[in-house]
Amino acid sequence: MEWQADGYVLAVRRHGESSAIVDVLTQEHGRFVWLVRGASGKRMRGLLQPGNLLELRWRARLSEHLGMFSVEDATSSIATLLDDPLALSGLIASCSIICMSLPERERHESIYQTFGILVSQLHNSNVWPALYVRLETGILAELGYGLDFSKCAATGDTQNLTHVSPRTGRAVSAKAAEPYLDKLLPLPRFLVDPGAELTRGDIERGLALTGYFLERRMLWPVDKQLPDARERMIERLTNVDAL
Repeated sequence: MEWQADGYVLAVRRHGESSAIVDVLTQEHGRFVWLVRGASGKRMRGLLQPGNLLELRWRARLSEHLGMFSVEDATSSIATLLDDPLALSGLIASCSIICMSLPERERHESIYQTFGILVSQLHNSNVWPALYVRLETGILAELGYGLDFSKCAATGDTQNLTHVSPRTGRAVSAKAAEPYLDKLLPLPRFLVDPGAELTRGDIERGLALTGYFLERRMLWPVDKQLPDARERMIERLTNVDAL
């Protein structure tokens, strides 16, 4: 078995003296985990960094085997972000949440595309936090836990949707939400209207919303928690008043 594809590095774990187990995200083959020999070499260490987009070649005797891969070249590098702790926190958090949530070897093209856009915008702290929230909503949708922001769950209205039911994941309009504000989750406008401008608190509300459903629908049932890298990202965003 053999294939070639572009893939983003998500995680690298040392294996033996000179090899590594590498987690990547490809458009054609989804999230893939495989063995890289010679990963401790200077060239490979530079390539095998989370967020780098590489040209990959995978080989295995049978499709279900771990297999080995070689890196042909890098088509995109995150080297320019290495001196930006805030951007790196967003990168590591997004890699961690993908590794934790996506099953191996299942194609999730929309997540691949969203992650690629996020990586390309990590230099812009006014943009990437909202893209990160969209990545998490996309993961929920891809795995069958999608949130419904199309209309009010109580009235069917499509305007002025301001909250989400924690039980159903469906949007609620401001009027219908008024008696239950203490029981509902705030819905930031940018998740309903892609063209809406961000307002103060939108990112914090978006992260609280996606975190709530990621935990209760995906992670807690399998005895997992949100990755520490996500909390570190939130701390850095808080420190620069970006929430």
